[in-house]
Order: sequence, then structure tokens, then C-alpha cells
Amino acid sequence: MIQELQLRVTPPVAAQMSVLTDHVAREKGIDARTITHIRVLKRSIDARQRTIYVNLTLRIYINEQPEDDCYPKTVYQDVSEAPRVIVVGAGPGGLFASLRLIELGLRPVVIERGKDVHERKKDLSLITKTQRVDDESNYCFGEGGAGAYSDGKLYTRSKKRGSVEKILHVFCQHGASTDILADAHPHIGTDRLPRVIENMRQTILRCGGEVHFQTKMTQLLVSGDQVTGVVAQRLTDGRTVEYHGAVILATGHSARDVYRYLDAARIEIEAKGIAVGVRLEHPSALIDQIQYHNREGRGKYLPAAEYSYVTQVDGRGVYSFCMCPGGFVIPAATGPEQIVVNGMSPSHRGTKWSNSGMVVETRPEDIEGDDALRVMRYQQQLEHDCWIQGQRRQTAPAQRMADFVNGKLSYDLPPSSYAPGLVPSPLHFWMPEPVTRRLREGFRAFGQKSRGFLTNDAVLIAIETRTSAPVRIVRDSTTLQHVRMRGLFPCGEGAGYAGGIVSAGVDGERCAEMCAEYYRSL
Repeated sequence: MIQELQLRVTPPVAAQMSVLTDHVAREKGIDARTITHIRVLKRSIDARQRTIYVNLTLRIYINEQPEDDCYPKTVYQDVSEAPRVIVVGAGPGGLFASLRLIELGLRPVVIERGKDVHERKKDLSLITKTQRVDDESNYCFGEGGAGAYSDGKLYTRSKKRGSVEKILHVFCQHGASTDILADAHPHIGTDRLPRVIENMRQTILRCGGEVHFQTKMTQLLVSGDQVTGVVAQRLTDGRTVEYHGAVILATGHSARDVYRYLDAARIEIEAKGIAVGVRLEHPSALIDQIQYHNREGRGKYLPAAEYSYVTQVDGRGVYSFCMCPGGFVIPAATGPEQIVVNGMSPSHRGTKWSNSGMVVETRPEDIEGDDALRVMRYQQQLEHDCWIQGQRRQTAPAQRMADFVNGKLSYDLPPSSYAPGLVPSPLHFWMPEPVTRRLREGFRAFGQKSRGFLTNDAVLIAIETRTSAPVRIVRDSTTLQHVRMRGLFPCGEGAGYAGGIVSAGVDGERCAEMCAEYYRSL
């Protein structure tokens, strides 16, 4: 017999399978020895009151063995002789587009400006050692995209057409823990995601696709109103190569050279709003105490606590973004003379710090000018200003949280996870006034909501600007092709149609499906 059951239990019960089995047996009025297996289908933590509960949806196997597969697996076919589709970018949008193309009988040819996920890791370690950033291999460029080494959070509020469950299933099929199928806020972890990405690449290659690293798109091949391929440069030897086929353009939100090229080539793009602010880092023990309403913190059975804050100040949203419990703040610049920060967590979420982006909604009309690249230039200027304040290195300017709110200089700073180092700086003075004013009011509101949150034990680290793409590559809402160029499918976060790993994956699959429709129409 197989039954499903919803339970609300304390953390010690939820965390120990033997205890949970006894609890289920009592609930069902049966002998615990008849329960052969319990599968957790959904799991979430309710920390709204002082007593913490875990909400569980369970599948109970009574005198019956569980099925081997707890999720449907995708069958990938040999496409080595199939028509080619050029996929520009090996982030989540490009990888999921490629896998879906294989399902649909098309051959993906992936070109990625950065290195593979393991070689890329070596360049990331050099940022702290040398205080320099490799233009083509960094926290944003390379196999896996910006998400590969900046957390692997899979939670999304996206309502786009497409299956979030399918994305999670594909991750599991390539090595992610099946816990992501149950958790309300699924998370793979920066330490585990690279192997999953590598396995996805191996599937593409095994089925006859191609993956070319250190290969940078420089222009599109165009015939009339049709895109027929790309021109790319091999960064290892400087050679120019052409790849022919329809193009799925999934370059990520930091490929500014692509935006400049599209603008110069008069391929329609438009300015898009972003959010600008800082990384706010607290001791994780303090966040645990606040969120779990307990001076002892999370205890033995609860994970590092998460939070989510949002308010409105003068008509613009102020909110937490990409919250990383038990994580690190990382240097996410993509070139010289810029500082950008982001956050990530390992799978165990066990560091001494918790951080999140604290950002202010910034719309195109808030920035002077009327051209499509003005929001991007605004980003660039802020990142350059931050680099100057950071002593022209990757040492980031920072300020204690309460000092920022009160307009005071921090003469010393608390310990931080940011490996390149921090420099005391009056963020309230040099960051844009509309941003600092709204952040201050937002922090006051969040501090009133959660006692202890607004504290000088927390530090603001500048600057967070890469929350999303500053440009949207305009596409038709039905065909997903560019509004004027047939055969060009702007895709994912870099095209302005996704925000995060899962929504980019969903958009990648949709672009692949529309690309298959396009080929059938030729």
C-alpha cells in the first residue's frame, strides 16, 4: 500500500528518519515495522512563531518496496547527423537549450567565451592572489555561467510557460541531490554544481553535439532579415571561425561587448531596469537567532536561516536579493578597473557568515539619456567608482550597517568572508543619493520588523550591480525570435527574459522548442 500524508512536525522529528517513521506509524495507527520506506515529497520550514515547525508531504510505503526512480528521466538521442543550432553561451540558458534541442532531434553547437568549469576555478582563485580579473574567465564568464560559482540556488517565482519541475529533474539526472525536488527553496551548492554542469556537457557531447570553450562570438552572420550563424574568435590562437545555423543567444547579463555590437549593428535592443545596492553580511549566528526567535540560534536540526525583506521607498522597491545563508561574498567583476560583489553558499551552508544583496529598484527613466545602453553605462560607472574607492584593487569599500544609516564613517570593520579584503569607506557619501537614501529607509524598516537586524555587527560591501541585465534584446512573444531577425532567439537572463538559474533554464527550453518550430517551417 502506498499513501500520501501531510504532517507538521518539530525539527528533531523531521531530521531523523527513525523518529519520523515512529511518528508516522502513530499518526496512521499502524506498526512501524510495516513501513518499508518514506519518501519526502515536499519540505518547508515555518519559522513565523517561536515554536518552529517543519511542514512535510510524505509518500508512505506500507509492506511495499519503493519504485527505483523518484522522478521521470529524459531520454537523449543521437543527433550527430542532425541540423545544427548555434548556442552562444554555456550558462543555464544555453545548457538547457542544448539539452532540449537534443530531445527535439537537433544538434547543438555550443560556443563559450570562457573556460570549462574546472579550468575556470583556477582563474577565480587568482583574483584574491593577484587582485586582477581575467576578462574572459571569472565569476560571470565560463561554463555554467554566473550561477556556477555563485551559489546554485534554484528557487524561482517565475510564472513563465514551462516546467520548473522538468528543470529540477534534469539537474537530478545529472548528479544533483534529489533533495532539490522536495525543498521549498532548493539549493545545489557551489561545491557540487560544477560536477553537475560537467555531466550536462558530457551528455551534449555523447549525443553528438559540440562544445567549444574560449571561443568568443564577435558578430552574427546575416542574410537579409535572417541570421544564418555567427563569427567567433578562438581566444587560444586568435583565429576567426564561422559557425552556421540558427542562433540561440544566451550570453548572460554581463556580456557588454555583445550589447555594444547589437546596438552598433542596429539589431533592436532596449534599456531595461536593474537593481543597485550592496552585499549585506551578518554573522550567521545572529541571523539564526533573529529568524528562529531563539538566543541559541538554529540548534542541531535546523539549517542556516534565510530571510526575505521588501519595502517601498519613494516609489521604488528596496529588497533583499539572492540571500546566501552560511555563505561567502565573492568578487564578481568581469574586467579591469571595476568592483562588483555577489554571494554564494556551499551545499552545507556552514560558514560563519550570511549575506544577501540589498538593492534598490532602478528604472531606465531614473538615468539620464534615452539610448538603449544608458543603464549599462550607469552600471559601469558605479563599478569603476567602487574600484577607485577600493584603492584600485579588488579590495572592496565597506561600511558597518548602522554607521551607514547614521551617516558615520566606520573606522574599523568586522571580520568578513570577502577574501580579497575590505577597505573602510563612506558608502553613504559616494554612492548615488537616490540609492543610499532608499537603502537607509529600507534598513530602518527591516530593523523594526526584525529586532537586531540593523546592527554595526553587519557590514555593507559595495557594490552590487549585476542583479539582472541592463538591456533587453527585443523578441516576438510568440515565436521568441528577434522582432526583426529570423533565426535569432535571444535567450535567458542576458537577453532580459529570465532572472536566475531555473527561469533561465525554462527560457532555454522554450527557445529550443521555438527553434525546432523555425526549422520545420524552412
